[in-house]
Amino acid sequence: MTPWTMTTQIRWLAAIALSLLGVEFLNLILANSPNQFGLRPRDVSHLSGIVTAPWLHGSLTHFASNFLPLLLFAGLAMQWGRAVFIKSMLLIWLGAGLCVWVLGRNAMHIGASGIVYGLFGFLVVAGFYSKKLHLLLISLVIAFLYGGMIFGVLPTQRFVSFEYHFFGFVMGVLSARLWAKTG
Repeated sequence: MTPWTMTTQIRWLAAIALSLLGVEFLNLILANSPNQFGLRPRDVSHLSGIVTAPWLHGSLTHFASNFLPLLLFAGLAMQWGRAVFIKSMLLIWLGAGLCVWVLGRNAMHIGASGIVYGLFGFLVVAGFYSKKLHLLLISLVIAFLYGGMIFGVLPTQRFVSFEYHFFGFVMGVLSARLWAKTG
């Protein structure tokens, strides 16, 4: 495990935060026109949405509901080490996006919630795989405080991409299974 220094963790989180804020600012100025670069399943012209969709949000409320949980969960996931964090983020981001592109319903999918749910899935189970007390405590606290998030993977709201939530969660659990022991 390559540990992060606190300074490096803060720099990574700041870079994530600033990139999200920057894209949201542009989206506001441009009246949400960048949202056309979201993810529309099975539409080859929207294949790039696998990469871009998590940075786009439909409103400030949508943005705010993803921003702080993403930073909190990313900061906690960094405790498994640099390689585990980077591999897990890539699998969650790209894996969930690809699954939504292949299997999602025909709608425009945008927002960082797929990554949020992926990190949530990772954090809930990774401590059990790591068999390290401090990491297990993170898993237990996240499961206790945020366990209700699991209902977000169900199709309860028409304009919410439960598919991104579901596939993000699955990719997070998969990444914990693949790499949390090495953390």
